[in-house]
Amino acid sequence: MALRQTKNSPTRGLLPRLEAWLEHRAGAVFLWPAVVLMLALAIFPLLASIYLSLSRIQFRAGEVSFRFVGWANYQKLLFGSEQTHFLGVAKALPPLGWLVFAGVLGLLLGWILRHLRRKGSLGGLLYRIGVSALVGFLVWSLLSRLAGQPGTVQTTLVYVLFGTAMQYLLGLGLALLCAQKLPGIRFFRVIYLLPLAITPVGVAYMFRMLTDTGRGPLSPLWNVLGLSNFSWVNDPWGARFAVMIGDIWQWTPFMFIVLLAAVQSLPQEQIEAAVVDGANRIQTFVHIVFPYLIPVSASLLLIRLIEAFKIVDLPNVLTNGGPGTATESMTLQAFFAWRTLDLGGAAAIAFLLLILVSLIVTLYANGVVARVRRD
Repeated sequence: MALRQTKNSPTRGLLPRLEAWLEHRAGAVFLWPAVVLMLALAIFPLLASIYLSLSRIQFRAGEVSFRFVGWANYQKLLFGSEQTHFLGVAKALPPLGWLVFAGVLGLLLGWILRHLRRKGSLGGLLYRIGVSALVGFLVWSLLSRLAGQPGTVQTTLVYVLFGTAMQYLLGLGLALLCAQKLPGIRFFRVIYLLPLAITPVGVAYMFRMLTDTGRGPLSPLWNVLGLSNFSWVNDPWGARFAVMIGDIWQWTPFMFIVLLAAVQSLPQEQIEAAVVDGANRIQTFVHIVFPYLIPVSASLLLIRLIEAFKIVDLPNVLTNGGPGTATESMTLQAFFAWRTLDLGGAAAIAFLLLILVSLIVTLYANGVVARVRRD
């Protein structure tokens, strides 16, 4: 009797049921800790920051008060006292601006006409018309404010578009050069990667010394060039170019190392066949090398576009956002607002930056990345 109770005891029956339950729900058991961690580190702070952007926080002795103000922080940036700082002041386009705008409109019109010639769907036509109108408005807004007084939005777009384009072109050129069998090429590969190992703050302080025409290490060179009394930070575009040069110097190695890996994996049989058929270097690059690099380049530019919108260290250390607000990016404006305890305004700038990044990345992904994958 005692033996029967031992065999049928609750403990011996519980273990098989627990093992069966764990085996049946093993996926959920392993998944839920990651879900809880994601909620704790991403979702909940995101919801809290949304509420923060709709509130005004006041710090008093021994207490912090939250007051819900709705869209007041966003209205201040888009239509209120911070509009000039955030969106800039528009001005009539110069002839060069109209030429650039006309070129963009021509490309957009050609995009729509190609869809009509292929007899595409009505939904695709409406999508292209809507995207073209949005892109045209964004380009006109950027050019008109660059001709007038750029705000932090336009300054950020200049950093992103110009900087990313130059980084890609320089990275591609260095990758093609280092793919050649030249003496000492391994040494230069290591040298080209060094800027990527330096922190952004270190790069900013280094370029702050280099652009010091009076006491910096390059002051003898500036004296020879007659620029000993020139100050980069007194001219808005000079200061912007100084920031962009530092950003290009730091992030070109990222483009270089990815493109170098792509170049080294090129099909050599096609290149050799093209050389045998009499193709020169330019024809080989245009018809074989570059088409092979397009899928890698599309994804690489997408990653760099997202990262470039967060530029803050270089303009903060190099120019402190000056002269005035000429080199101030959206992230730096949010940092300045946070430093002055305008936490609601800083959160509103961050979410407007999120909307801008999402819009541009979506247009790029649908217009470039998706097309590359289809081809």
